[in-house]
Order: sequence, then structure tokens, then C-alpha cells
Amino acid sequence: MRYFIFLSYRGTNYHGWQRQPRSMTVQQLLEEVLSAKLREPIAVTGAGRTDTGVHALIYCAHFDSLRDDLAGNVDFIFSLNRFLPDDVAADRIVTVRPDANARYSATERTYIYRIVRRKDPFNTETGWYLSGELDIGAMNDAAEMLTEYKDFASFCRTKTDVRTTLCEVTSAQWTETGNILEFRITSDRFLRNMVRAITGSMIDIGQKKMSLAEFQAVIEARNRTKAGQSAPAHGLFLAGIEYPPEVFL
Repeated sequence: MRYFIFLSYRGTNYHGWQRQPRSMTVQQLLEEVLSAKLREPIAVTGAGRTDTGVHALIYCAHFDSLRDDLAGNVDFIFSLNRFLPDDVAADRIVTVRPDANARYSATERTYIYRIVRRKDPFNTETGWYLSGELDIGAMNDAAEMLTEYKDFASFCRTKTDVRTTLCEVTSAQWTETGNILEFRITSDRFLRNMVRAITGSMIDIGQKKMSLAEFQAVIEARNRTKAGQSAPAHGLFLAGIEYPPEVFL
């Protein structure tokens, strides 16, 4: 049987999702715990990479198992969570079609970048502490501009194996609640480091170090060296993944 497992994690203690030599990752942890619990070798394929220190409010991975009773099995989820550390939580397991793929079957993803406006000891690991004035109106004007473009090469990490830098950004917006400023962006796909690079450039706009015209020129340049520095990883969350109904059984 093929399953999707939905989980969440705080990425502070992990070197991202994908397995790496000599570094603990969420993928390695999940494979080890599932293999031990199911008493068979389990390999999981995730919805995409998250970098070192990046978090996931929701994440999806698929795996195959000889067991046919895992979907909706709350006892198994309870037992699985007892073995997972406190910073990783399994939410549910669902049965999917044999060809369903957690990465390639996804039609939409949403990321949130969180900025903490006042020093807050309870958000130091999950938000970028950034004081000072920000022109949020101008930042939202820049966010709206993203939906008018398709090529985001200027915000893609260099020396990656991506075949295309085209993305369909359907929404992007900054909102402020109390001392938390959040940037939410939804697209059919994201490039490596894309959200953090966009966020860094938008902070430059908010601090009046970059104009909207200059931001537009950065996008059209399709050159990573033209954009601002990437925002720190610990403020980034994968917040949503959408799949077509037909992948589920």
C-alpha cells in the first residue's frame, strides 16, 4: 500500500528535510522510526526540500508498506508520536493511489515568513527579530508585483540542478498582527531559497534601501546577484500543500 503521512516539525535541530551524510535530517528520523515501528525497511519521499533550520506547519511524505491498516489508524499515530522527538509530530496517514507522489502530485504550496517586531524570548527560534521602521505598504506593492511574473531566477540559489525557474505565484501578501509581521506566498512550485531571497529584498524595500522600480528590475534581470540577501532560515515555515482529490483512495 502507498500512504501519504502528514506531519509538522520545528526545524531548529535538523539539517533540513533531505538525508545528508553525518547530519540528522527529518527524512532520516522519520525513516528510522517508521522502519522500527513497522518492522520493515521504509523509505519516505517528501513534498520537497526544506533547508537547515526551516520549519513546517504541515509537511507531506509518501511511503510504501506491506501493512494495509495504517490509514486513519489513530492508535498507530499515537504510538508513532511516542517515538518521535518533541519537535516532530505525525498528524495523520491516508491511503493514496500507487502512483501518487508527495512531491510531484502537489499542485500548490504555501510558505510563511515570520518577522518578530519586538524582542520576544518565545519566538527567537521561529522568527527573525527585526526592529526599526518598515514601509509595509511598499512591501505589499512589491508582493503584488510577484503575481505578474513567471521567471524567478533572481531569487534562486545558484549552482542548483533545477530545470526551469518558472513559477506561478498566485498570491503574496504581508500582514501584521501584534508584534508579528508575516509574509504569506502561494505558488505551484518554489525554487531553492526563493522565499528567503524574496523576503530579504522586500525588507530592503521596507527599509527604503530599494525602490519598487529597482525591485522590478531585479526580477527582470533573472540574476541572483541583483537581489538582496536571503532572510535567515529560522523565520520560514512551509504552511500548506494542496493535492488533487483523485490521488486519494
